[in-house]
Amino acid sequence: MIRMNFVRNHVLVCAGTGCVAAKSKEIMDEFQLQLEKQGLTDEVKVILTGCFGLCALGPIVVVYPEGAFYSELKVEDIATIVEEHILKGRVVKGLLYHETVQEGSDTISGLNETSFYKKQVRVSLRNCGVIDPENIDEYIAYDGYEALAKCLTEMTPEAVIDEILKSGLRGRGGGGFPTGLKWQFAAREKSDIKYICCNADEGDPGAFMDRSVLEGDPHNIIESMAIAGYAIGASQGYIYVRAEYPIAVERMNIAIAQAKEYGFLGQNIFGTGFNFDLEVRLGAGAFVCGEETALMMSIEGNRGEPNPRPPFPAVKGLFGKPTVLNNVETFTNITWILLHGAEAFAAMGTEKSKGTKVFALGGNITNTGLVEVPMGITLREIVDEIGGGVPNGKAFKAAQTGGPSGGCIPCELLDIPIDYDSLISIGSMMGSGGLIVMDEDSCMVDIAKFFLDFTVEESCGKCTPCRIGTKRMLDILEKISEGHGTMEDICALEELSAHIKENSLCGLGQTAPNPVASTLAHFRDEYEAHVLEKRCPAGVCKNLLQYFIIPEKCVGCTLCKRVCPTDAIVGEVKQVHEIIQEKCIKCDACREACKKFNAIVKR
Repeated sequence: MIRMNFVRNHVLVCAGTGCVAAKSKEIMDEFQLQLEKQGLTDEVKVILTGCFGLCALGPIVVVYPEGAFYSELKVEDIATIVEEHILKGRVVKGLLYHETVQEGSDTISGLNETSFYKKQVRVSLRNCGVIDPENIDEYIAYDGYEALAKCLTEMTPEAVIDEILKSGLRGRGGGGFPTGLKWQFAAREKSDIKYICCNADEGDPGAFMDRSVLEGDPHNIIESMAIAGYAIGASQGYIYVRAEYPIAVERMNIAIAQAKEYGFLGQNIFGTGFNFDLEVRLGAGAFVCGEETALMMSIEGNRGEPNPRPPFPAVKGLFGKPTVLNNVETFTNITWILLHGAEAFAAMGTEKSKGTKVFALGGNITNTGLVEVPMGITLREIVDEIGGGVPNGKAFKAAQTGGPSGGCIPCELLDIPIDYDSLISIGSMMGSGGLIVMDEDSCMVDIAKFFLDFTVEESCGKCTPCRIGTKRMLDILEKISEGHGTMEDICALEELSAHIKENSLCGLGQTAPNPVASTLAHFRDEYEAHVLEKRCPAGVCKNLLQYFIIPEKCVGCTLCKRVCPTDAIVGEVKQVHEIIQEKCIKCDACREACKKFNAIVKR
C-alpha cells in the first residue's frame, strides 16, 4: 500500500536578493526548525521563491491556502506563525501587511488586495514569487516547456516568427525594436552557425528587473531562448549576466543543468532532431556592455566596445555569425504569447506599444519594488496608486525613466501614458525599466550631474563625442552647481547635447545627454537660478547654500555650537548665536541638533 503525504499548508518565502539581504534565508531555516518541533514537516511545505515585488516590505512570507501575506518579518516571529496559523488555523493579524488608507491603517490578508497589486498585470513576472526557481518540476506544473513542445511538434520556424510578429512585441531592453522582425532578419540569413544571446547585464542605476526574473523564473528564459533558436536556426545560446548577480547566476546554472537532465536542452529535443544548448557568460559590470555589439565583443573574450552598424547582429553578430540578442524581459513574454496567442498579448497595451512593462520603482516613493503594468497606464497611476505616492508629505517633482539614457518627466506631465512613443515625444525613453521618483527636495541640476557622472565613468572611450563631449558637459554642470556658471554655459550644454546625440557611435553615447537635455527643457528655471542668482532652489548644491540662525527662535541652548565640527558657531549660553559663513562646511549637523526649536535654516 502506497502512503501519500497530504500537504495542508504551503509556506512561500521570498528569496530574491532584497529579501535575502533582509535575512529571509534565516526565516526559512526557522520555519523548518519550528515545524520540526511541532511535528508538522510532513504536512507543511516551505518553498523558496523569487521576488514578490514589494521589495520595501521584505522579508515576505505568504501562507497558503489562506494566502495570508506576512511582511517585514523577523526570525522571532516565526514561532508565533507556526503555532497560531499553521497549527491552530488562526491567521496572525498583527504580522500581516498593513496598508495605510485615508480612514487609517487596514490589515491586508492577501497580496492581490493591496493597492500595489490591484492595477498590475503579471506576464513577465507571472511565476516570480509563485514557484521554487530551483525546482524544474514546479515550472513544469505551471505550463513550463509546453510552449517549446508546441513549437517543435506543431509549428514551423516561420509560424513561430509570424506569431511573435502578430503579437506586436517590442524589445524591452530600451530601443523598442520589433522582436519578430529581428528574428525574421536573422532567420533569412544563410549560415552554418547562428546564435541566440540574452542580455542580462542590466547596468542602469536603480534597475533590478532582469535580476529578479533570473532569480525567480530562470526556466522561462531557457525555454524562450530555445524557441528563438528553433525560429532562426540557431543551436547555441549565451546568457550574459553581470557577475554582481551571484544568486541569479547560481539559479541560472542550476536551471540549465536541470533542463539538460530532462532533455529540454541538448541533442534531439522532444525527439524532433532540434539541438540547442546554453551557457552562462559573466560580465564585469561595464555599462557599455548593455549595447548589443559591445556585449558580443565581451562574450568573445574581447574588450567590450561597440562596433559600427550596419552590418547589424542579425547579419553579422557573435563570432561573425547571424545573432539574435534580446534582453531578459523580452524573452519572458515569448512563452506566454505562444501559449495564449498573439491576439491576447496584442489586446493589452496601446496600438504601438503592446503588452506589459516591468518597472523597478525606486527613489522617493512609498512602495519601492517591482511592478508590471499594461502599456499605456499613466505615470500618475504608477506613482500615486501602485507606488503609494511620495512619502513624508513631500510633493512629487519628477520621475526619471530609462536610467542614464532616459529623461526627467515633470509634475505637469504626470498624466502622460507610459509607452514608447509618448515618452520619446517628451525627451525621455522607456529604457530597460528603471523608474526613479524625485520629490520637492531634489535639485534637477544635481540629478543631471549624477547621471552624467555615471555615463562619463562608464564610457568605453572608443568614440570622441562620447568620451570627450560627456566629460565637457559634466565639467559645465559642476561649474554651475558650484556657483560659477554663466548663461553661455547653459547654451554650451544644449549645443553639446545635440552634437553628442548626432555623432556618437552607439546608442548609449547617443542617449547620454538625455538627462541634461530633459532637465533643461522642463526645469530651465533651476539652471538659471544657479547661474543668475547663485542659488540652489532645492537646497542641495552645497557651494550655493548658507545656514542662518533666526534670532527670534534662538534660545541660546548651545546645542548647535557643540555639534559644529569647525567651530563656525559663536555665542554664549542664553544668548543668540551666529554662524560664521567662512568657517561653515554646510554639514547640516547644526540644523539637525536644533530640530526642537527650528532656529536654523538653510537657503
